[in-house]
Amino acid sequence: MKIQAQGIVPVMLTPFTPDNRIDWEGLERLVEWYITNGADTLFAVCQSSEMQKLSLEERVELSRKVVSLAAGRVPVISSGHISESRDDQRAELVAMAKTGIDALVLVSNRLDTRNEGTAAFRSSLDAILSWLPSDLPLGLYECPAPYRRLLSDDEFKLCRDTGRFVTLKDVSCDLETVKRRVALSGDSGFAIVNANAAIAAAAMRAGSKGFSGVFTNIHPDLYAWLYKHAAEESDLRRELEIFLALAAMAEPMGYPGLAKVWHKRLGTFESVHSRVTDYDIAERHWAVMDLLDIFSKGRNGSASGSSGFPNEHRRIFRASQRAPRPEEQQFFAKRAFVDAVTIGRSRPFRLSSAAVQEAGHVPYFNSI
Repeated sequence: MKIQAQGIVPVMLTPFTPDNRIDWEGLERLVEWYITNGADTLFAVCQSSEMQKLSLEERVELSRKVVSLAAGRVPVISSGHISESRDDQRAELVAMAKTGIDALVLVSNRLDTRNEGTAAFRSSLDAILSWLPSDLPLGLYECPAPYRRLLSDDEFKLCRDTGRFVTLKDVSCDLETVKRRVALSGDSGFAIVNANAAIAAAAMRAGSKGFSGVFTNIHPDLYAWLYKHAAEESDLRRELEIFLALAAMAEPMGYPGLAKVWHKRLGTFESVHSRVTDYDIAERHWAVMDLLDIFSKGRNGSASGSSGFPNEHRRIFRASQRAPRPEEQQFFAKRAFVDAVTIGRSRPFRLSSAAVQEAGHVPYFNSI
């Protein structure tokens, strides 16, 4: 039976000590945080993990440790697929396959390192399949680094028809492409998991099996709520959809360092050290700490009401005869961010996600 490598799939960070070693205690806290906050699958040793900056020994040890920490509570998938030459790729993939993971994720641009086309992709895929155990489930990842190599429909079908692939982290950032791939997948068990925040809810409604973007490192619980309620006709769902798209615009402000600062604030990490973000994000990205303060208000409460829950939304829960969920409390407090975006307005922010995209206000996110 195929594993279900889908749902809310955080692209895991790698915590480091100030002296540049992997912080294993921080990793343990991080895994617990993901699972507590709604993760359905953990994606270890990916670009958010800074895998291009990890040695093969570190990649293998990191993958094996995440499997151990997850302890069967959720599936663990890993990549670590970074090398140029076939010999090096074979060594890293065979090593990663032995770490106990539920699926090994191949990077699309490593199957065609020179961007030569389908023939090169097919040749690499055939070789890789011959190296790996025939019963090991596989995934695909359109990783943006060193270049974004999207699958053609024929390449997607080629992978689907092997019967080996269980998940695609879709980085097309295009709703029509997501829809087309969902249709091509059919009942094959090859899940399409969108990674772009701007189309997150629309992609879920179109058949994306969850979400795997970078802000699963900030508020996976809100994405988990959205996934369960993506088709719901409610103000809460519509406003959350807009909020998550706008919040993700912070990604260029020093990610993954941005997420590490967030986790240091939460107490998950003791250090914000990153091998990728090698500068002080507060110096380069003005007001980034103020933005994180807005996010924090959703956790700690704000002047707008107890637990940061504005009075204008309490009627929703009075009518439903239940208390607000923690993620709903966070969301409404975080509405302050949306209000800040609309400085000068005298009424609540109201703009459909379609209008946001049409106006060009939601840029392409790397979704690493």
